[in-house]
Amino acid sequence: MTDRPRIFDDLAGVAGGAISALAGLREEAEAMVRARVDETIRRLDLVRREELDAIAEMAANARAGQEAAESRLAVLEERLAVLEAALGS
Repeated sequence: MTDRPRIFDDLAGVAGGAISALAGLREEAEAMVRARVDETIRRLDLVRREELDAIAEMAANARAGQEAAESRLAVLEERLAVLEAALGS
């Protein structure tokens, strides 16, 4: 039975360490890019998609409330006109 030279074990260990180091560098680079993008967004006064969606939902709710109030006002105006007509006769 032939034994494998120890250099192959050493090379495998070095390769494994290099791969884990590269993975760590990748994660660090992603974090740096993410931080830069967030900083740029703040500097440009841009809003995030979630914030825009929340504001759009609030505007839609306000519009629905306004339309409901307008329809109630129209009904009340009709009732007032009927009462005024009845009193004016």
